[in-house]
Order: sequence, then structure tokens, then C-alpha cells
Amino acid sequence: MSVLTRDEAQTRAQILDVERYTIALDLTTGEETFDSRTAIRFTARAAGDTFVEVKPATLRSISLDGQPLDPALLDGNRYPLTALAAGPHELHIDAAMRYSRTGEGMHRFTDPTDGETYVYTQLFMEDVQRVFAAFDQPDLKSVFSIDVTAPEGWTVLGNGVAEHAGQGRWTIAATPLVSTYLVAVAAGPWHSVTTEHAGLPFGIHCRRSLAPYLDADADEILDITRALYDRYHEKFDEPYPFDSYDQAFVPEFNAGAMENPGLVTFRDEFVYRSAVTDTERQTRAMVIAHEMAHMWFGDLVTLTWWDDIWLNESFAEYMGYQTLTEVSLPRALNSVSAGETPFPDTWVDFGVARKGWGYDADQRPSTHPVAPDPDAVPDTASALLNFDGISYAKGASALRQLVAWLGEKDFLAGINTHFARHKFANATLADFIDNLASATDRDVHAWAEQWLRTTGVDTLTAEIAAPEPAEPAPNGNGNGQSWALAVTRDGSRPHRITVGTYDHALGAQGGPGHLAPRDRFELDVPGDGTPTIRPGRRPALVVLNDGDLTYAKVRLDTASWDTVLTSLSGIPDALTRAVVWNTARDMVRDAELPPATYLAAARTHLPHETDLALVQGVLSFAAGQVVDRYTNPEDLPAARATLTDLCRDLIRRTEDGSRPGLRLIAVRHFIDAATQPDTLRNWLDEGTVHGGPELDPELRWRILTRLAVLGATDEAAIATALAADPSATGREGAARCRAALPTAEAKAAAWDALFTDDTLSNYLFTATAQGFWQPGQEELTDDYVARFYPDAIALAARRGPAIAEAAGRYAFPAYAVDPTSLGTGTRALEDPDLIPALRRKLVDQLDDLRRALAVRSAVALAD
Repeated sequence: MSVLTRDEAQTRAQILDVERYTIALDLTTGEETFDSRTAIRFTARAAGDTFVEVKPATLRSISLDGQPLDPALLDGNRYPLTALAAGPHELHIDAAMRYSRTGEGMHRFTDPTDGETYVYTQLFMEDVQRVFAAFDQPDLKSVFSIDVTAPEGWTVLGNGVAEHAGQGRWTIAATPLVSTYLVAVAAGPWHSVTTEHAGLPFGIHCRRSLAPYLDADADEILDITRALYDRYHEKFDEPYPFDSYDQAFVPEFNAGAMENPGLVTFRDEFVYRSAVTDTERQTRAMVIAHEMAHMWFGDLVTLTWWDDIWLNESFAEYMGYQTLTEVSLPRALNSVSAGETPFPDTWVDFGVARKGWGYDADQRPSTHPVAPDPDAVPDTASALLNFDGISYAKGASALRQLVAWLGEKDFLAGINTHFARHKFANATLADFIDNLASATDRDVHAWAEQWLRTTGVDTLTAEIAAPEPAEPAPNGNGNGQSWALAVTRDGSRPHRITVGTYDHALGAQGGPGHLAPRDRFELDVPGDGTPTIRPGRRPALVVLNDGDLTYAKVRLDTASWDTVLTSLSGIPDALTRAVVWNTARDMVRDAELPPATYLAAARTHLPHETDLALVQGVLSFAAGQVVDRYTNPEDLPAARATLTDLCRDLIRRTEDGSRPGLRLIAVRHFIDAATQPDTLRNWLDEGTVHGGPELDPELRWRILTRLAVLGATDEAAIATALAADPSATGREGAARCRAALPTAEAKAAAWDALFTDDTLSNYLFTATAQGFWQPGQEELTDDYVARFYPDAIALAARRGPAIAEAAGRYAFPAYAVDPTSLGTGTRALEDPDLIPALRRKLVDQLDDLRRALAVRSAVALAD
């Protein structure tokens, strides 16, 4: 199959105008294929040659302007259109297309709970060709009219309002001008909850087996959707550009969600079967906000080529988090009264959960600018690699810094100019910067060069001079003393930051070493080189980037760091604590802070932490990186004991039922960290954690997975659990458990399922891979480390980018932290058969492995 190059796309865009697609899909032809008939009306501006893309199981016929063409001329995924005359044309293609089991194209899923079948499209980048023939590039926008024939009893959803004509025939209202990758169809016996808002039909949809869980949260989801819709209309001059707003929660979805106009698709894990925390509900709300922002950023105005993906993702990420902090709901939610903002701390979650994703990606060999040079994205395969922490988290951080520098009023004015000039069309980085510049006197072009065209993370370091005699401040607070702050920058970008200063608070209640804010002031870095003089005694703590408005690593001065170790949980603001925890995280990753010190800080301060996002973020890093990867083998027993003791302490402190979210987080992490099976067995046998919560399906499978790792369960118990929960998530839980069993037979069977069988769906593949590699099972898995590379390379070539990405992310031997594994992987990068999606994952994983070895080495040298 050929990937589309940027040069080919530019040439084709110069030749063609595409007016309309008329598409007929028949979903009643069997379990393996569906019928796809496409008529494309287009105009050739000049005579010449071009091509149309299609990936059929069978190309039955193709005709141009009524004249039949030879189907045998299809070359991979391209059909040549040679000697086109200038003027209007109509192309007809009739094909049988394959259903997907990997989340690409038209994905087909049969629910094991009730046997019902569902299909939905995911056409991102170049997968539209798996569903219908198309001139598949984002700047050839067109109108799409789609008819669908589906089994009786199914409901069909699409980009526009769908009407049922009887006998399984559905007609979806024609779209305005949109790009090919944004076309969407979802069909099946959906359970739906519908309403109307602002004169438009709104709906949420899921599998029938999830109906009770969707109904339980329907008011919350729809309230959030309506509130966000109204808030975006207060921000944006252009109204919502489509005729309806449906949100479908679909099975085995590869991404978090997809911004199809009028039909947003979400992974249906967002329909919660089990207990979740308020932070997880906030995450779902943020994803709803992110995808709705795409209706303007990406759908109304679309990138011209994939080098500008940040114009979609960075903006949706920023707008999603920011707008969610601004909405109020008509009824109470999360212990917040009606009319108040239910999610005021979304930027804390961003700081601790998303920003590290950007920092990590930006320090790897695979880093790239937020807005890469067009020549760096020569084709769609390379473009797919840029959907990462840089395009999302770093880009959103850069925009947050831009708003801090530019002011929100001018920022929104520039955005609205952008929409007005390019609606239902395409735009580039240059267009956007010009539109922003029209709204301000600031040099936005220079800002873009410094922030969007460069790579890497700047580091800002605080240097505090000793107090010196000084005149008392006018307010009398100087006390004849002053202190000086100098900020050094390792990097190249300008930063506008807030500096926060804190003093020890005497007699305060709460966690260790409560701190009281003294002062906050803004600072430009780099400045003129003159230290900033502040009145009063030297503060106990000076925090750079307080408020987290820029994108940079922070290093505290020595005295402030000493204060942090004793008083971190005593910092009054959660966002400030997030900045400090990220500093500690970065220092561990950079081998500047021993992993044991990070664990000790977590053990001291998390029992007093009030923000659930911070608890979850710190525990996840402590368990998944500090203990499992950064700690030397001889130190592991102590590290695991610290983690287990911390979780046990959190469980003990929540026995009164006052903080169920914190208790749930602690229980989950206690299960995952357990080194002995007795407590877990008791919980499983009794169906409850002592003092709560009751074991729901998620906790049952989590416990059973850990018992499998410990060798404290068997196939019979797994089969019994699956019989009790035969759902899709139950099947995934059983696959994870079976792969985690510490026997040679279990590992061999799991490996065969992953790399030989080729029948696992994308989700079952991921679950099996997650179970396979487990810390402490090295004797069983060591021989598979070297096997991973040739087997994964061959698998990726057979099954394509989605499975390649899953193999690189979940099936990689991450716990084999040794130089031999690094050397084997580095040599594998030379294999000419590596497809780009797997190569990128391996480059990133091997760099993380190299970092883990460096951290371990630094600890060993210090000892």
C-alpha cells in the first residue's frame, strides 16, 4: 500500500475540486465484508493524471463519466485516473470492503454479553480508503451524502441527522464541506438517550449491554455537553456549524475519542461499569470539552497538511481544559451546588497527568517542534507519528503561555478572525499567526518561531541571595531586610512566569509543615540580568512557575527544596503542589533525586493530600516508574514496602467513608503493589474491601490479575470469573490474567496469541500484552526479550499501524532494565522491515530504558 506524500497532495489539490460524494453502504452482506458504492463528482481544473484511493476486498467495478474502467489496474490502494480532460467528471466505484478487528476503517464488534453486533468507522489519516473510495487528503473538502442499509432493528448514526426509510434503509443528511477523514457512520442496536438544545438534536449512545450505566450518568453527560456548547458560543463568533450533536460510546476504540462532525465517537470505557473517582469523571468531561472544541478547531477550519496537526490537537487540548473550568451546571455534581463550576481544578490534572507526557516526549530522540517544518512531515506515515505528548500537552502548554503573554481578549479576537477567514476551508500555521497578529501589537510571529518551531524543554533555576539590610517597605513589611531572586534559563524560549513565596505558618492545622503564601509576582525570563529584589526575610519556599502557566522544568534553590521535603503537603494551593511534584518527578528522571527520596516524600505527604489527581499522578509514577524501573534490584524490597505501607495508610485514613475517591485510588494501588496474596484473597472471597468498597467488576479483575502474577490463582478460577462476567471487559480481564500466570505454558500461549495467531482484536491484544510482562517474573520471560523484536517487526508488517503501536507500547519488555536488552533493541532499529509506527514506539521505549539505566547507575555510584 502506498502512503500519500505531501508533494502528491499538493499536486492533486492544484488539479482537482471535489464537489460531492454520494455513498451507499450495505451492512447486511455478512460478517467479513460490507458493500460500498461511491459516486464522486469532481472537476479537473486542467487536463492531466491523478489517482483515487481505495482498499477493497474486491473491486467489482469502476467507471468514469459512464465509461467502464479496468478494475485490474488497481495498484495497492491507488487507482490511476489518466489523461483526465479538463472539466467536470463523475467517478463510480463498487467494491466489497473488509470489516476491521483493529479499530481502523469500519470496525465490527460482537458483544459477548448479549451477542449483539455493532460497527463504526474510524477514518483518521488514511483509513477512509477502507470504507469508500476517496481523494483522501484534508484539503480536498467536499459534501458527503450517505445512505446505509443495515439489519432490521439497528439504528444508524452519522455526521448529520439520520432518517429511517424502512426495511433497514437509512439516509444521513448531507454534510457541509468537510475533510474525508472526518466522515463517520456508526450502526447497531444502540441504546440512546436524546434531547434537544439550542434548536438542535443532541444524543448519547452506547451498546445495549451498557444501557443501565449510561442511563445512570446521562444527566451528567448531557448537562456538561449543553454547558460546554453554550460556553463555546460565548467565546466564538461562529456558531456551531453542523445540524446535530451525537456522542457515541463505541467498543474497542483505539483513541480516547474522535471529533467527527456531529458524531463524536468515544471509547466506551467512559461509560463506567464500576466505581470511579471525581477526577476520572472530570477526565471524561474534559474529553467531551476537547472534542467539542474540535468542531471549530479541525472541523470548521481544517489543517491543509498534517504538519499543522497542532492546529487541531493543541487548541482542542487547551480549550478543553480551560473551558471546563468556566462552565456551571444546572444541577449539583461532585458535591458542588447547582450554578457553580463543578471542575475548578482541571489544570491540576493537566499539570500532573498530561504535562509530564509532553516533557517526556520532548526529551526523547523522536522529539519534534509543536509546528514542524513541512519537509519534516513528507507523508501520512510520518504524520501519524506526531500524535503525541508534544502535539497535545506541549502545544496546549504553549498556548496557555501565549494567553498569559497576549491576554485572553486578544487571543480570542485572533481566533475569531481565523474562523471567519477560513470557515469550511483549510488553513496553515502562517494563516493562524497572521490572524493572531491582526488582534495585537505584540510580535506573535517571533513568539511562534521561539515556541512552535523549536524542540526541547527549557529549565528554569532559582538562585536566592542571602538577605541584606534594606529600607522598610512602604507597608511596613520590609523589617529592614530584603532578598534577591535570580532566575537562570537553560534553553532558548522567553517565559512569563509567576513566582510564589511561602513562609512557615505557626500553629496551623493540617499536614506536615503547613505553609502560608506571602507574595506572588510576575517575572519575565530572561530578564535584563538584574536580580529581583523583594522586601522581607528570605521566604521558606520560592516556587518558580507558580500557577504552571509556562512549559519548562523547574529547579528550586537548596533551602526551598529542604522546605519541600518537610512541608510539600502544607502548600495551600493544589496547582502549586503539582508544580513541585513535577519538579521532583523531573529530578528523578534526570538522575538528580534518588528514587528512594521520591518514595519517602510520597510516603510523608500523600496521606495529607486533598487533590485526587495529585494522589493518582504521584502514585502512578511511584509504582510504574520509580519502583518498577528506576530502583536497583537490591533496593526493591524496601521500595515495595514503602509503597505498600503508603497505600495501607491511605486506606486506614479513609475508613470513615468521608473520602471514597481517595480510598478507591488507595485500594487499586494496594492491589497492584501487593507482594502477598492473603489480603487480596480475603477481599475476593468476601466480595468487599473491609470497610468498603464492595468489589465491582473492575476491582475483581484487578485482584485476580495480581493473584495471577503472584501465582496464587489458576485457570479454573479465571474461567469461573469469566463465566460470572462474560462481558467485553471480562474477556479482556481473563486474557490479562492468563498471560500473567507465572508458568512457562501460560507465557508460551500468550506469546503465540500475540505474535502468531493474528486473530486477537486490538483490545484483546493489549490486555494479553499487559499481562505478559510482569516485574518479578524475569526467569520466565528473559528468553522472550530478544524474541520480541523480530516477532513485533513481522507482526507490524502483517497487521498494520494500530497493532504495531499496541505492540510497541504494551508488548515491549519494559521491565528488562539491563544493557543487554538495550543493545538488542538498538540493533533491531536497523531492520529495514520496521514500519514507521513501530519504529517510533521502539525509539521512545529504548530511550526510556536508557534513562532508567542512567538513574540506576547514578544511585549505585552514590551508594
